[in-house]
Amino acid sequence: MEYLAKSGMEARRGAVLVLHAWWGLNEVIRQFCDRLAGEGYLVLAPDLYAGNIAVTIAEAKSLRSKMDRQAIRRQIAAAVDRLTGTPESTGKPIGMIGFSLGSFFAFGLLDKKPEKIAALITYYGLGGSKFTKTTAAFLGHFAEDDDFEPVNAVLEFEQHLQSLGRQATFHLYPGTRHWFCEPDRPEYDPQAAELAWKRTVAFLQEKL
Repeated sequence: MEYLAKSGMEARRGAVLVLHAWWGLNEVIRQFCDRLAGEGYLVLAPDLYAGNIAVTIAEAKSLRSKMDRQAIRRQIAAAVDRLTGTPESTGKPIGMIGFSLGSFFAFGLLDKKPEKIAALITYYGLGGSKFTKTTAAFLGHFAEDDDFEPVNAVLEFEQHLQSLGRQATFHLYPGTRHWFCEPDRPEYDPQAAELAWKRTVAFLQEKL
């Protein structure tokens, strides 16, 4: 299962893969994909939970615990291959956007598909990789008060990427908490979310 959002614009800008947070492929992610398509991109969001949606943190933890991570990695890799083969991508590398859990999988894919991914945007999520093969540029949106990704860890990760010669810019949003860009969450901060959106669009326009 997946969600595909197409641009109605004649001059398409490229293709973007969106990986959802641990809530699943919910309406928030679908609306995000639609909005991104409105900017001129072909957007694909794989459903990593096969139709299941979490509303509470307990439900999200339960769904995450049942994930077959190897199968999920294969699913995401196949989605990247499909996107890079579309007319919208014109054979060029794509962008990836991950939300929290989705970011974890996005980071892990970079060295496996180095020639196919030009940019990675992460919303309050980190992930592991050696980053020795990828040439992707990085943009990050992180909360100032985050129990999942503390500021020190975010800054150290950004510095690590930069030390490897990668372009990495991570933004901290004052007064925010994890999930601050998701309108259905109590942590939602509309001003911070809109600023993150504008930075995301500008970054994609520059890198794709």
